[in-house]
Amino acid sequence: MKKTTVMVDEGDLRVIKEAAVREGRPESEYFREAFRIAALRARRWSGDWDIPEIGFGGPVSDDDVRAAAAEAADRKYGSSGRTA
Repeated sequence: MKKTTVMVDEGDLRVIKEAAVREGRPESEYFREAFRIAALRARRWSGDWDIPEIGFGGPVSDDDVRAAAAEAADRKYGSSGRTA
């Protein structure tokens, strides 16, 4: 790890300090977590992603999606779990 200095809003720092006391975590963990999230958002990957394409044989409407979700819910929870 590398040490760095960062300027932060006083209100944000106060929130972090309060959370650290409340949760029993070091403040530094919050900042490392925030930097990790920012780094993931800023990262750029080269090349194409190998994401499979799913073909449904034609356009899929909102009603098709609702019906599929209702069918899945019925399979998992039974038809009595459906709300009106």
